[in-house]
Amino acid sequence: MGNMAKVVRQLSKERTRLTDELHRVTAALTAFGKVYLSGSNPKAVGHTKRTLSASARKKISQAQKKRWATARKESKRAAAGAPVKRTLSASARRKIAMAQRKRWAQVRAGQKKAA
Repeated sequence: MGNMAKVVRQLSKERTRLTDELHRVTAALTAFGKVYLSGSNPKAVGHTKRTLSASARKKISQAQKKRWATARKESKRAAAGAPVKRTLSASARRKIAMAQRKRWAQVRAGQKKAA
């Protein structure tokens, strides 16, 4: 059991060492990436905020509304071409139920004769 405890302790130390090493590599990559992307100013990475003018937002909004209107028209056309779901009248359902009961009665009668 003593050997197992030593192995576990050694593996735990190795994991800690590797985690520290990984943090150092990540920090180096981050620093290098910032300098590489922004020249020499590491604070200038990806912090440019772009805004749209009100007229541009309105144009985008109108275009999207037009796309949705077209999509709705297409879906209405597709729904109009779909077959209409048919329902049975109450009397038709009764007739079918009676016929099914008659068939099952014949099956049961045949089973009684066989038994």
